[in-house]
Formats: sequence, structure tokens, C-alpha cells
Amino acid sequence: MPMLLDGKALSREIRNDLKERVEKLAARGIRPRIEVIVAAQDPASLAYVRMKRKWAEEAGMISGTWDVTPSTTQEQLIEKIRDLTQDASVHGVLIQHPLPSHLDENEALLTLGAEKDVDGITPQSLGRLVADLPGFRCATPLGIMKLLDHYGIECAGKNALVIGRSVILGKPAALMLLQKNATVTVAHSRSVDLPGLCAQADILVAAVGRPEMIRGEWLKPGAVVVDAGYNKVEGRTTDVGDCHFESCAPVASAITPVPGGVGPMTVASLLDNTVRAAELS
Repeated sequence: MPMLLDGKALSREIRNDLKERVEKLAARGIRPRIEVIVAAQDPASLAYVRMKRKWAEEAGMISGTWDVTPSTTQEQLIEKIRDLTQDASVHGVLIQHPLPSHLDENEALLTLGAEKDVDGITPQSLGRLVADLPGFRCATPLGIMKLLDHYGIECAGKNALVIGRSVILGKPAALMLLQKNATVTVAHSRSVDLPGLCAQADILVAAVGRPEMIRGEWLKPGAVVVDAGYNKVEGRTTDVGDCHFESCAPVASAITPVPGGVGPMTVASLLDNTVRAAELS
């Protein structure tokens, strides 16, 4: 069996460290606060928001939410974002993706800017990532990099394949792997011969959003497989990843489980960014 990249266990370590940092901030009269603008109303998104709130409060942080409804106007959304960015007691703001179609998400993200964007997905934050400038990095790719670092997986000189090109996962993950001196290929829906690309990858990050699409017979023996997919499948009691775990695990040298791999690291990284924002305030 491959080495299991246990995001649940590592996230617990990170959250224990956050408690200590929050206590130090409390001595300065500061309590880290994250506000979530909740747009997606599906059960998985709402459960995700509950996890963020639960873990934030366990660490001694303040976590609030503001619901976006079908009646929410663009003006109301922008006003709320501006209020949060100007509130000195708020250290991090998360806009739950995606916003309803009647709202302009680009304007919302541009209004938020970089200073309190603890999810690292605004154009300003992504620009700082591209330019290799300090700033908050996208929570899911950041969690992936923390996993690779924790388990001593070297990226320099390795062929890395990122399957997926979203601005919240695929693209920033590719940039972070480049910063670690990997040779990076980004595949997507129009890529030709995806199995052939997988066969060349020392590190594979699956972020395509299609259940169990990546098969073990596609992999290079000994590849590191990071499955960032979370898909509901009718008749299955738990979510499944973008990789078919049963066939990929015997071929891989290391692999993330679903659930319990990338997901917990996303939340831990988001909270870590929020505490860091408070420390910088």
C-alpha cells in the first residue's frame, strides 16, 4: 500500500498550533475573526461552512456568516463586502463560490481585494501569486502544498500534472508547484491523450470534478497522487474523489484519501491565513 497523505491528522496538528497563536493574540487584545459570505445553498456547501465555523470556534476565533439569497442585489453585496473590509475587527473575508448567476462575482472579488482575502482567490491575490509577492495563497492549493511538505515529498525536478484549470484550484496549484521547481503541465477538458499525460507524471493533482475519472492503469508507477475532487455519486454513502482509489492506490507511492485528504487541509489553511492576517494587523 502507498503512503497515505492524511489531511485529517495534519489539519488537527495545524489547528492545535492555531490555538496557541490565538492565545498569544488574545494577550494583545486581538481575537481573529473570519466572516463568510454564504452563496451556495447545496447541502455539501452548507456542511463545509459549518465545519469552518466549528473549527474556527474551537481555535478560539470568531466566525460569522452573511447569507446571499435570490433577492440579494449587487448593490447590497458590494456594500456588505465594503463594510467588512473597512471593519478593523474583521481579519478575513471568504466569498463562498460560486455566487448566484444574477450577481457579478468579478466585481465582488475585485471589491474584496487582497488584504482580507484569506481564501486567496481575488484577482489581486492571484496576481501576487503570479508575481511571487507576499500574500494569502488559495486555501486548497496551499493545503496541498502543506501536505506535500509535511510528508517530505520533493517537488524540485519532478514532472507534475494538474488536471483542472479553475482559478480557485488548478491554476494556483500549478503556480505553487512551479515555485517548488517542478516542471508543470496543466491538463483540461480539451487535452489530448490524458492517460498518456498521466503516465509521465511524478506528481498528479486531480481537480477536474468528475468522479473516479483517473484510473490506476493511467499512472506512472510510484506517482504521488493528490485527489482534490469531492463528488457525490448516487448510491454511495460517502463522497468520492476524481481518482479511482482502489486502482490508483496499488500503483502510487503516496495518495490522499477522499474524504480525509485535501478537504480538511483546505479549512485548516483558510483558518491559518485568518490568524496570520490577525497577526499582521
